Amino acid sequence: MACKTVTAFTGIVALAATCAVPSAAAAAEQWRPVVMAAVGDSISAGFNACGWYVPCVSRSWSSGDSRSVRSHYTRLRDLDDGIAGHNITLAVPGATSADLAGQMARAVAQRADYVTVLVGAQDACMSEERRMTPVALYQSRVTEALRVLRAGRPGARVFVASIPDLKRLWRVGRDSVVARGFWAIGRICPTMLAKPTSTAAADRARRDRVRGRVTAYNAVLARACAAYGPACRFDGNALFNTPFTLSHVSKWDFFHPNAAGQELIAEKTFQAISDWAEEPVWELEARS
Repeated sequence: MACKTVTAFTGIVALAATCAVPSAAAAAEQWRPVVMAAVGDSISAGFNACGWYVPCVSRSWSSGDSRSVRSHYTRLRDLDDGIAGHNITLAVPGATSADLAGQMARAVAQRADYVTVLVGAQDACMSEERRMTPVALYQSRVTEALRVLRAGRPGARVFVASIPDLKRLWRVGRDSVVARGFWAIGRICPTMLAKPTSTAAADRARRDRVRGRVTAYNAVLARACAAYGPACRFDGNALFNTPFTLSHVSKWDFFHPNAAGQELIAEKTFQAISDWAEEPVWELEARS
């Protein structure tokens, strides 16, 4: 809400009354998105959450409509059913930061006014360390994706999730013969999960470097979201710090979240935007 400078005393009094206290209608108007979109990779697509190597968008932590997950979409739908049926999953299994701007452009085309972002695990999960996305390139791609959203949907809000801790996955699964078998046969995230039982210095250092790359990506996400302004929320590394266990990952690959894992992600991440549901729209606009 913009206020003009007035020098006359009566004008100041009138203006103060207008600017300091919004109208009852404005104060009552709360954030209620009509269209939401999930962009990112296989996690947001619900990959392996309800079947063998297939996306399961109904169980996406972001845009899914399954009551078993309690996604961002179902929580927002409970507040206002105006969003019902307007949950769009643009996240694609195997996507990296290179795909983010294109997905965001499609979110703009769909007139999304709430977008969730979770991308970066595949940027780190390469066949070799040297193939991991450089931090500077990751930053430029994320920045460009957010620019696309702001340019196309300046009134939209965006939530950015941190990338899960891949080293924790290795830690909770390394003693499982079954998990190790799936990791080896499927060549799942070799940069972190190759030679899972090795205690050699080289392998310990490799895991630390991959974790360090994910940590650097998360720092990029935090900065990019802060630069976007109050219409963007980062989860403060809540997802990265979540102490998930093998009970939260799919038994099809011991990598992607199952329904319980998707529910856990939804619970941890929605906390970052829960106050938006109660905040009058004018307050956010006043800070923009």
